[in-house]
Amino acid sequence: MGMSVGDNKGGSMAEMNVVPLIDILLVLLIIFMVITPLTPHGLDALVPQPNPNQKQDVELENKTVVVQVLVNNKLKINNEDTTWDGLGPRLETIFKERAEKIAFVKGDNDVLFAEVARAIDIMRGAGIDRVGLITAKLEAGQ
Repeated sequence: MGMSVGDNKGGSMAEMNVVPLIDILLVLLIIFMVITPLTPHGLDALVPQPNPNQKQDVELENKTVVVQVLVNNKLKINNEDTTWDGLGPRLETIFKERAEKIAFVKGDNDVLFAEVARAIDIMRGAGIDRVGLITAKLEAGQ
């Protein structure tokens, strides 16, 4: 409780009592200090180690897969001939053990886009997440 001492000649006091306000602020400060979490601790994790008995095929991991759609309904996967019926199963075997499922499509200049779209559809059906298009300008580095 606040009280004023001095020459108050019977008039009313116009001073604000700040003691309850300070009490409320201290209580709020304590509440926020308790609620604020301590330094967050991460979870302990073990990084998986490669199996020493299993050989890692580095060439398989680093090889980019390019499906070429050529004229006369010919297809190639990285310069290896394939057919429309064998495209899906062949891509499934290639990407079976890969973590990143990314492949590219390259169409000849004389090929209709419908054939390129058919190849993209087969690739998506084989489980490839991302399919990129290779154009003549992209191949030339422009």
